[in-house]
Amino acid sequence: MTPSFHRPAVVIRKGRESSLRRRHPWVFSGAIADRQGTLKAGSLVDVKGADGRVVGVGHWGTKGIAVRMLAFSEVSDENQLLHDRLNTALALRRKLGLVGSDTTTGFRLVHGEGDDLPGLVVDLYGETAVIQCHSPGMWRLRGEVKEYLLGTPSLKIIRVVYRLVESQVGDVNQDEDGDGDAEILSTQIENPDGSPANLTFVENGLRFLVDVSAGQKTGFFLDQRSSRQRIREVSRGRHVLNAFSYTGAFSVYALAGGAESVCSVDASKTAIDLCRQNVVLNFAKTTHQAEVADCFEYLAQIPDTFDLIILDPPAFAKHQRAIQRALRGYETINTLALRKIRPGGIVATFSCSQLISPELFRESVLRAAAAADRKVKIVEHFHQASCHPTNIFHPEGDYLKGLALYVE
Repeated sequence: MTPSFHRPAVVIRKGRESSLRRRHPWVFSGAIADRQGTLKAGSLVDVKGADGRVVGVGHWGTKGIAVRMLAFSEVSDENQLLHDRLNTALALRRKLGLVGSDTTTGFRLVHGEGDDLPGLVVDLYGETAVIQCHSPGMWRLRGEVKEYLLGTPSLKIIRVVYRLVESQVGDVNQDEDGDGDAEILSTQIENPDGSPANLTFVENGLRFLVDVSAGQKTGFFLDQRSSRQRIREVSRGRHVLNAFSYTGAFSVYALAGGAESVCSVDASKTAIDLCRQNVVLNFAKTTHQAEVADCFEYLAQIPDTFDLIILDPPAFAKHQRAIQRALRGYETINTLALRKIRPGGIVATFSCSQLISPELFRESVLRAAAAADRKVKIVEHFHQASCHPTNIFHPEGDYLKGLALYVE
């Protein structure tokens, strides 16, 4: 084993070690008392307690989250640790029935802290793997991740796309809000048959186009797979409004479930164009309408003809200062929807903001119900799909929350 004193280190302030003792994977800059050796963005560092003993190892980040913990013990071989963690993540998806499935070929293989690989996201879309790096440490290891993906026969990967969320050197544009809400700074494609256009994959038997180069997150919201399936199950005969529709996944599921009509609305023309293509990809004839519009304005003027409204907006709170504004945003859109939904209708409302707790989100919906003066019952809670596991020591990873509201 390589002695840990050969590696740069940080020492935690006395009294600030409790979160590490509870195996929380983030060390913030304010908890660091001393730095030992030369610390470079993305380098592997030992993390020591105030007594000088090594608590674990992690990647140095320089800003915001100073260290993302990889292990809570000494580590001699970083690449072996990475390989072992990737194997563990693959084993979990195999047990979930995702690896080798013919009905679902798009899923998340690595979910950052949820798979003990903070800063790394790997999403699979058929034969394409998208590696999204949220830390300079994982950007440094991207080659090893690529080799693993291409060298694992059961995954059948032939194409790798890199999505860089943070700069790999120097000053880091840190994203601390959960799952990929920071700006994508660059995309690199390694593809033996040329750069991919929109790729097609399958989810629960339905086909979708995904833009892995420029789409949000890695091109698709894979975390909503289980929620979409529930929408499919309750859509029969309903008139559906899918607000903040992005590329129309909820719309396709609603149509597959037998919806009488579906209207998709998003402010992005690019997203709506892909939404229309996704509908056509699955159905020869439909009663589908797609609109490019501001969803706040659209909700304010919709007729009271819908009996299923889906509200799945982008993250309203990407930093602490935005929390109150975000809560007002959630209250506004839910008030508008609850006022217009038909009696006996369902509003499926979501928040993907990690900084908005389930309690805060529920309170904003409660205020909306009071403002709308409607009798509302929560009939179901939604969470992120099983391929987005939450590390029990990192509750922040449970970022996606949703409510199904029955409106009398």
